[in-house]
Amino acid sequence: MADHQRKIALITGGSGGIGAAISRSLACDGFDIWLNYRSNHEAAARVAEAVESVGRRCRLMSFDVTDPQSIAEHLTALLEEQTPYVLVNNAGFSKDALMVWMTQAEWKDVLSVSLDGFFLVTKPILNAMLRKREGRIVNIVSTSGQSGVPGQVNYSAAKAGLIGATKALALEVAKRNVLVNAVSPGFIRTEMTARLPEERILPTIPMGRFGTPEEVASVVSFLCSERAAYITGQIIGVNGGIYM
Repeated sequence: MADHQRKIALITGGSGGIGAAISRSLACDGFDIWLNYRSNHEAAARVAEAVESVGRRCRLMSFDVTDPQSIAEHLTALLEEQTPYVLVNNAGFSKDALMVWMTQAEWKDVLSVSLDGFFLVTKPILNAMLRKREGRIVNIVSTSGQSGVPGQVNYSAAKAGLIGATKALALEVAKRNVLVNAVSPGFIRTEMTARLPEERILPTIPMGRFGTPEEVASVVSFLCSERAAYITGQIIGVNGGIYM
């Protein structure tokens, strides 16, 4: 396939857990991958190897999604030549604490990755998508942003903000054939949930188990396909029934 015909998907926070599963899934769907990660070079290399094993290309991009200069250094020149068809805003992390003990840094850091990262990465890619009049943006949010979780005021606020941004942006760009949706995982078996008290959580999940990164990735894959050509502004839960 000629380079100009190869569709590209950029995944932020793509080196582990859900991001890695999304990268592998979209590669199997035929996308070349631009894989963003911050510092885990070994994990990113493993994902790149998996992408390339199915015959797709993987460009590794090590930058902090909250750093405008680093984003520009990695994306500006590339976007003059190529436009990703898919952007998955997956970068995010948690620093849990009850609000009475939460520091301002813990508040700002969590919001910055989810919200500043969304804005700083999405804006230049969105401009390119609008010029081409096509694109898919998928934001990875969380049940925490829909229902609220004690001890996660910062994380719940960040993900709730991203849900609002998803809906507003979908309204802005639908006429240019750029579709914007969010996938909202519940408890997914990743490094982030490894330290949680599973014995207390499982009884609260109607399906009685944690989900897998691949189950989240399958919904992202659908939203990036032609089968989802009439879906925008939606928040799709992958949560085993814990939030309805």
